[in-house]
Amino acid sequence: MGVTLDQARAVKKKVAALAGEVAEVVGVGLTGHAGSFAVKVNLLAAAGKKLPEEVDGVPIVYEVVGTIRARPS
Repeated sequence: MGVTLDQARAVKKKVAALAGEVAEVVGVGLTGHAGSFAVKVNLLAAAGKKLPEEVDGVPIVYEVVGTIRARPS
């Protein structure tokens, strides 16, 4: 059985804290992954150190998105 939405939600803050120790995090959310769920971490730039691939059995997906800005209205 895959990771449930509740399991992914339960580790989201922990993942944000761990990733924030290694890289500049600009967003953290949940995403579908391999038929179940994962935590998605958006980064300002590539991390200089290795980031964890999973936390408490929940996979983590990283994406370098750069600076996040509001769209002009």
